[in-house]
Order: sequence, then C-alpha cells, then structure tokens
Amino acid sequence: MSNVMRRALGWGGIYLVLALLPVAAVVALSPAEGRGFGVALGTLLGLLALAVMALQALVSGRHRWFGEALGFDNLLQFHRRMGLFALLLVVAHPLVMLASRPAWLDYLDPRDDTLRALALIGLLLATLLLVVTSLWRQACGLSYERWRALHGLLAVAVVGGGFGHALMVGHVTRGLPGWLLVGLVGASLLLVAQSRLLRPWRLRRRPWQVVEASPARGDATTLVLAPVGEHRLAFAPGQFAWITLGDTPFRLQQHPFSIASSAARPERLAFTIKRLGDFTTTLPEVPAGTRAFVEGPYGAFLPDADNPSGAVLIAGGIGVTPVMSILRTFADRGERLPLWLIYANPTWEEATFREELDALAERLDLEVIHVLDEPPEGWQGERGKVDRELLSRCLPADDGRRDYFICGPDPLMDAAEGALIELGVAPTRLHSDRFDMV
Repeated sequence: MSNVMRRALGWGGIYLVLALLPVAAVVALSPAEGRGFGVALGTLLGLLALAVMALQALVSGRHRWFGEALGFDNLLQFHRRMGLFALLLVVAHPLVMLASRPAWLDYLDPRDDTLRALALIGLLLATLLLVVTSLWRQACGLSYERWRALHGLLAVAVVGGGFGHALMVGHVTRGLPGWLLVGLVGASLLLVAQSRLLRPWRLRRRPWQVVEASPARGDATTLVLAPVGEHRLAFAPGQFAWITLGDTPFRLQQHPFSIASSAARPERLAFTIKRLGDFTTTLPEVPAGTRAFVEGPYGAFLPDADNPSGAVLIAGGIGVTPVMSILRTFADRGERLPLWLIYANPTWEEATFREELDALAERLDLEVIHVLDEPPEGWQGERGKVDRELLSRCLPADDGRRDYFICGPDPLMDAAEGALIELGVAPTRLHSDRFDMV
C-alpha cells in the first residue's frame, strides 16, 4: 500500500469517527424512550447532517496539515460530495420524522408559531441554496466573488442554525452528546475564522506588487509579481497560490492560479492565466505597481528528479502552467531525468509557450508531443484526442516506476487517466491537478 493511500485511509478514518461520534453518543446515552423508531432515526439523520456540515470547514479551509497529505483537488471533490450528502440528510431528517408523526407538520405552519416555522423552513432553504449554488454556480449566474461571500455566510448560518435547532430539541444535547456537538461546531467556526480572518491578517505583512501583465498565446495573460520587501515565496514547481489584487488581503476577489515560473528564481512569481471570467478578463489592464497578496503555496504536483524512469506530463490548454514551472525549474537546476510532454490544444495558435517548449527541449531530456483537435494544413504531428492509441504510440512502455502528471480540462484528464490505467499504469502512479475550483 502506498503512502498516499495510507494517509487517505488514516484521515478518512478520523473524518468518519468525528462525523459519527455525536450520533454514537446519542445512541448510547440517550435511548429513544418511547419516541419510536422513525423519530429516533430522523433525529440521528439530522445530527449526522450537522456533523458533516461542521466538518466541511476542515475539508475546504486550505489547511496544509490536512490538505497536503491528500491533495487539495481531491479534498475539493470530497467537499462537494459531502455537501450533497449533507443536503440529502437534511431533507431526509424531517421526512422520516413526519412519516412517523404527521402531526409535527404543524411545526412548519407559521400560523401556529411564526418564528419557529420560519426558522425551520429558512434552515432547509439555506442548506439547499448552499449546495445548489456551489454545484451550479455558473448556471445560477453568480460571479466567483459573490458566490464566495454567499457561500461563507450560508455555511455559518446553516451550521449555527442547525446547532440552535439541536439545542431546542434538547435530549440530543444533554451531557456528553451536547459537549461533542459544542466541540465540533466550535472547532468549525474557529477554522472558518482562521481561514477568512487570521490568514488574510497575516498576509498584510508580506505584500507583493504587479511588475507586468503581458499577453500570452491562447487568449491568456502572464501576470508577474515581485515582493515588496525582502520576503520570498518558497514553493515547489507545480504548486499553486491564491492571489488577491488590491490594497487589502480581505477582498473577496481571491483566486487560485498555478505558478508558472521557476522555483529556482523566487524573486519573481509568474502566473499565466487564461481569460475565462470577469476577473481574468481584466488582468491585461492591471497597471504595474498594483498591490497584491499571495497566499500559498499549495499542492503537490512534482516529479521525483531522482527517478531514473523519469515522468510523463500530460497537459491540456492552460493546464500547461504547472508543467512550465516544473520544466523551467528542472532546466535552471540542470536536472536530466527523461521527460515526455503530451500537450493538447484545439488549434496550433492556442498552444501557449510553444516556442519556449522548443527551447526547453534543448536544455532538458524532454520530448514534446503536440496534439491538436483542428490542425493546420500540412500538419505532421498528432491530432485528435488523448486516448489509449495515442498514448501507446507516443510513450515508451510503462516500467512500473514512471510517474504520470495530468492537468487540464476534466474531459481530457478523465480520458488520460482511463487510458493509462488500461495500458497497465498503476493508479498510485497517476497524479492529477484539477484546476476548476468552483
């Protein structure tokens, strides 16, 4: 079993224990006492929903002691799935209880108790809105900044409201179960405060500024930052950071981007960013001297320079940016491990860094294979999709030691991962960097 798998199982076990501990305490210390199976089951479903929602702050808070071991992209996917699971629990909680005690439907009648009814209905709607806007933000027409503010407010409201509801129920918060809930919810709110307040406060002491914002091929912009002062960002190639532009790190306009520059030159940070949304389309107009704040680095997306079998790098579109950081760093450090880069783009004109890749191939033991969906007339290279046939044609047979790093749009990553596994590559040798955060 690999170290990654052991860490995943270990943290997964801890998560499961934390989520189930309040439920187990209620089962052991607060028996149903005539309330009936349906009421007892519905109560436990609601309690589990509250525990899962409270633990979301641990999963999503960019805590290195937790995230580095598992991969932040993996945690993001887990965060989304647990949010949907919590919503199902929240919906099942009243349905199961009402099936057992239909008369309790009066709790939702504003004519009976307006404040109580509005609070319960509001809690259910807030949970629904929290999950729906997270899974389908763009379809809801929300900008990233507005979604981020709404997400934080709704998360605190749902956890706080759920805890208040549990207190009103009474029997599930007596004794040990109550203290466990207090600890879980309190820790959740502290983690939110740490990530939303304390962390930006610390960034105030390490400002950066924009040196230049220049156009790059593929409808992208290269943003170069320099520190204001003597501090540096010690990062490994392939990592990413969160950037805030403006005079304060408390702005909601904070975005994650892969670092494209060489880790051997920490006096400058370069991010090449495709123009896709409201924020990224404004980057070409950002003037030099604009204050910036950099939170990070995060992620683990780096080949072992001492692996004699080398590494395969598969990138699609702007997903080549962490790969560029790897290649630039290896070139600056004089590394000579064998490398293969499969770089997929819709057209030749969208192949960002194509000239620099040719130059890097001269400095490294690097073979670059361009793959185009719509190649120009006379194109002699690869075309079509990155599938099993293309990979088997362009890459040497796997020796069981070579690592594979994949970054790009989800369809490309899914196809590449599936094709490599079909070719006999062990899943533990696959390293993916899914850059679509929300």
